[in-house]
Amino acid sequence: MSMEFLQPSTWDEALAAKAAHPDAVPIAGGTDVMVELNFDKRRPSALLDLTRVGELTEWGTDGESLRIGAGVPYSTIISELGRLAPGLVMASRTVGSPQIRNRGTVGGNLGSASPAGDAHPPLLACGATVELASTRGVRTVPVAEFFTGPKRSVLAPDELIAGFRVPRAVAPQQFSKVGTRNAMVIAVCSFGLALDPERGRVGTGIGSAGPTPLRALDAEAFSAELPWQTREPLGEGPVRRFGELVAAAAAPIDDVRGSAAYRRHALAVLARRTLAWAWEAYRCE
Repeated sequence: MSMEFLQPSTWDEALAAKAAHPDAVPIAGGTDVMVELNFDKRRPSALLDLTRVGELTEWGTDGESLRIGAGVPYSTIISELGRLAPGLVMASRTVGSPQIRNRGTVGGNLGSASPAGDAHPPLLACGATVELASTRGVRTVPVAEFFTGPKRSVLAPDELIAGFRVPRAVAPQQFSKVGTRNAMVIAVCSFGLALDPERGRVGTGIGSAGPTPLRALDAEAFSAELPWQTREPLGEGPVRRFGELVAAAAAPIDDVRGSAAYRRHALAVLARRTLAWAWEAYRCE
């Protein structure tokens, strides 16, 4: 079957092409799409190459938030956003090899909507929003509402991901994942958190332990009881309870990468460790 190749040079042209070819698969870094094509897991009628759309590779500050274009590669996030979005930077460092980080994008990670996407937990933890655009207009969706199932999202057939917004970090953030090695591996499970002293809460994000990336809402509610004002050291009890609530929020399955029981246990450990690391950094600020 022949495949049409569309290569717009402006954002307006890209949106028009997507409206005219709703089955066209967007491609920027190609780190997911090309794998599927190579293994014949996907054979779209058209590819929509977005690499010539310059504004997709830009990021900037907007008040208390950052707007990051869907085509900004992980390597740029790592080198330029360390103090502004530390959780996302930590997750970006674990993505693939240097070559993959130079090509892969958070926009592509969102577009594939995999439960194991490394960028998803930190985006959930900090309360990011996703900007979706079409010839009909632009809409903004909280990332917690973006995913609808394994590799499914609210993205309409004629829409493209323009970018995403994250609040500028005002307190420590953390990310950790379990895999057979630190990078170049699909996570067995992953966890991200973001301290929010102004609201007295810890934002959470769970990856690769459910049909979609998840928040641990009970753990977030429990975090309101932490000594935010005094910044006292956390005893073993609160840290352990936080880990238990994170593990309970997961909905893992058994697969070739790990069992459901192991994922729950690992998430409890990751949650305890990341909370302890972030809280100690918060105390030392």
